[in-house]
This record gives sequence, C-alpha cells and structure tokens, in this order.
Amino acid sequence: MRKVEVVKYNPEWNQKFEEEAGKLSRLFEEELVAIHHIGSTSVEGLAAKPIIDMMPVVRDIERVDDYTERMEALGYRGLGEYGIPKRRYFRKGEEERTVHVHVFEEGNPDVIRHLAFRDYLRAYPDVRDAYGELKLQLAAQHPEDMEGYIQGKHDWVIETERLATKWYKENQDV
Repeated sequence: MRKVEVVKYNPEWNQKFEEEAGKLSRLFEEELVAIHHIGSTSVEGLAAKPIIDMMPVVRDIERVDDYTERMEALGYRGLGEYGIPKRRYFRKGEEERTVHVHVFEEGNPDVIRHLAFRDYLRAYPDVRDAYGELKLQLAAQHPEDMEGYIQGKHDWVIETERLATKWYKENQDV
C-alpha cells in the first residue's frame, strides 16, 4: 500500500514540469495542441503530494495509443483510460511515483475542469490554503490509506470544481 505523503510547496516542481513537458512536446510533436501543469504542484503555495500532474491536450485522443511504446521508453507506464472515458493516463515511477500524465483531446470538458480548478486556487489564496490544510489533515489521518485520503477530500474537490468551472467560464474566453 502506498504511503500518503503531502509536503509543503516546492518551487522546483515548476522546473520538473518544464523538463517533462519538453520531452512530451518532442514526443507528441504535431499531435500536441498544448501541455499544461495541473494539480496541486502547479499552484504556488499549495501543499501537495510531490507528484507532477501534466495535461497534454491533443488533436485526436485515439492517436495517443500509437505513442504508448515511446512513452514507455521515457519511463512511463500506460494505463489507458484508467477510469475516465476519452483520457489516456500514464504514470512514471511505480514505487515512488514522480509524474502523472493525463492526456485529453481538444474540446473535452475535462480540460476546462482541470484548468478551472488550478486557476481558481491560484486566484483565491484563502481557498488554496483551506485545501492545503484539508490535505495535510487527511494525510495525517490516513498515512497508509490512499483511498481514505482521496475519499476524505472528494466532496470538497467536487464542490470547488463546480464553483471554479462557473468562475472560469465567466472570466475566460471559453
């Protein structure tokens, strides 16, 4: 069972994202529309599990399957949709995970959901700090229980995603 580790924000996470983004940009080339740093490591000041979440946005999600072997050569394990339709999920590191890659096709509503959540936490430090405290508290309560940790923050995340998506659509050219 994986240990739940939540640590204070580390500014090196942005550099790690940039390094991996460069590799993935070269790999996906013309299929890639954009690549975003998402998740808690993308929000300055937010406590997080030290795993970089990346979201490449591609032209055709079905074509991503053609890249699985090359992703594996970079140290990623391809897990297909992994519970989210129209996504391709890859992770780097089995015992000690370092990067999660969530690939979506351009126009998929999950792209907006991820960007909205990230940008909302960046725009509202009080919400960011409340989320960080919740995560630290849950990690202390569930140090050996990743599922308990995830379930503990589920309702908070769902409600904040709802608010963030509404805010994002009102404030962006979506």
